[in-house]
Amino acid sequence: MKSNIIYQSIFAVALLSLASCKPELKTVTPTQGNADFSRYIAVGNSLTSGFADGGLYLDGQKNSFPGMIATQMKTVGGGEFYTPFFTDAQADGTGYKKLSSFTAAGDPVITDVAAQAVRDVITIPDFGKVTLMTKYSGEINNYGVPGIKLGQITYKPYGNLNGYFERLLPGNSPTNNTAYIDFVTEKPFTFFSLWLGNNDILGYATTGGASPADQPTDKATFTALYNLAASRMTANGAKGVVATIPDVLSTPYFTTVTLAALLKGVQASAPTVTSLYIKTGAGDVRPATAKDYFILPFSSAGLLGKPNGSGIPYGLHPLNPIESQYVLDEAEAAKVADYVTYYNQTIKSVAAAKQLAVVDTYAIFKEYAAGKMVNGAEVSAAYITGNIFSLDGIHLTPLGYAIVANEFIRSINKTYASGIPIVDVTKYRGVKFP
Repeated sequence: MKSNIIYQSIFAVALLSLASCKPELKTVTPTQGNADFSRYIAVGNSLTSGFADGGLYLDGQKNSFPGMIATQMKTVGGGEFYTPFFTDAQADGTGYKKLSSFTAAGDPVITDVAAQAVRDVITIPDFGKVTLMTKYSGEINNYGVPGIKLGQITYKPYGNLNGYFERLLPGNSPTNNTAYIDFVTEKPFTFFSLWLGNNDILGYATTGGASPADQPTDKATFTALYNLAASRMTANGAKGVVATIPDVLSTPYFTTVTLAALLKGVQASAPTVTSLYIKTGAGDVRPATAKDYFILPFSSAGLLGKPNGSGIPYGLHPLNPIESQYVLDEAEAAKVADYVTYYNQTIKSVAAAKQLAVVDTYAIFKEYAAGKMVNGAEVSAAYITGNIFSLDGIHLTPLGYAIVANEFIRSINKTYASGIPIVDVTKYRGVKFP
């Protein structure tokens, strides 16, 4: 990225450091405690499915955090865990981004890997186009569905609107009429993880607050639906673990492209430029400040400084400001923070009422954001060099998912007096280098 020069030598050092670190695993006596792990299911969205690098593909699926947890659970009575994998012949799944090379200046070159598992693209009236993928048939324990919001778990036609969910259902769109919450609770289970709610605010944030279809889920609706979800998951006596919503604004999607970096890039050829102009969500045009968040795709869009039909450079003049879709302005960022706080209070309150284990991913991701040593290697929320987040700036690398898996395991062990061994994170990679 031109706004954030990253040198290949730094990558090499980070990679070598990660590869050379030694595991620091605490010895535990495997025990199931007062929980039954014989049939564990994972309920959630893209983070649960193993989504990474902007797509769902086989390597990411094989490194999902529920899969890692299930492997460790086998030492304490856990059963088989089935993930709806793409086949080896369709390993690239829905397509994804990869780090292909570096420019002479050391900037990463990120390219797209084409999808292999798309079977059709259909148009749903009053909704739009839906990409359908090769059907999966078989047992399922990992019910992660990229894109799903808490506000959609009871909507029966949802399988016709989300190709990731449609892929798991027995019928073909547009004949599906099974609500997500009904689908995941169809078969008996003894233990569950529930990580829903992220997308109820993420869509608003990643579109700069500019998408009418991606407004935050109403707070009262969120509370009602989270209570419903927890009640359905525990109705037959199953125990489980839930997770809060991470701090969206601390992810590389919002922290990589900064005002300072953008201005520095512009001033290299136009030193008199001192401001960039944005159009806010309220429709006002003003100079950007450090309290505004530019989204990651803005850098690669290559729009900054390009003249319009009147010759006015994009973003450098109030008559041709940076569009709202590329920037989460200060007021919108405050709205994101407010909703995340409310959602997390709801999650913790419901978990306490249901006596469920809680993983505070908001606090955990905050802790890792500035940098933390993990088995001798420093990881952080920095784009690419931090090794926790994948190339889309939102979802995790296998290493990041391993870290999350361990936080889930620790919370489960603490709440249910179990002794599930933690994951050896040194077995998992960060960002994949060319």
